[in-house]
Amino acid sequence: MANTSPISFPIMEHFYTIQGEGRNAGKASYFFRIGGCDVGCPWCDVKESWDDGHPKMTIEEIINLASEAEAKNIVITGGEPCMYDLVELTKELKSAGFNLWLETSGAYEITGVWDWIVVSPKRRKPCLPSSLKKAHELKVVVVRSMDFDWAKEHAKSVSENCALYFQPEWSREEEMLPQVINFVKANSEWQISLQTHKYMQIP
Repeated sequence: MANTSPISFPIMEHFYTIQGEGRNAGKASYFFRIGGCDVGCPWCDVKESWDDGHPKMTIEEIINLASEAEAKNIVITGGEPCMYDLVELTKELKSAGFNLWLETSGAYEITGVWDWIVVSPKRRKPCLPSSLKKAHELKVVVVRSMDFDWAKEHAKSVSENCALYFQPEWSREEEMLPQVINFVKANSEWQISLQTHKYMQIP
């Protein structure tokens, strides 16, 4: 017998806030953080998202929450959301009239239809070439100086319209931000992304 239960996802947390990073920084956005991640970045500030045992939420429940908040933009993040098939989720959210933004490491195939795709590659699990080709924004978190050349290699595989961002890792921002500034001054195709939500002390 076919499984007729509604599609659901383990949602670690959800909240209506202001996007703090990248091209869409400053815009009101409803975040849904899907649990489950095997990338395992040591500096991850939401390690709770690595577990996929969080309460399940149906697509209808996701739509209702964002609608009640009168949100226009929805961010699907993780964890690593692309570990899941996101086709039906994006189909129903688009039908409900939302703008859809994805945040992914690019380590898994990107499914679904998105208005904005942020690919933030991580060293512990290689980014798929297909993910880089779909990226609207390449955001590289800078932890150490060697990350600059590593980022430039990834930038060779994105489209010519892809926005390129360096973001200093929060716990090392005082050390890495001056290096990011100097690099961007010498490589003007890149921009700086800061975690402005942490300055604003919001989620």
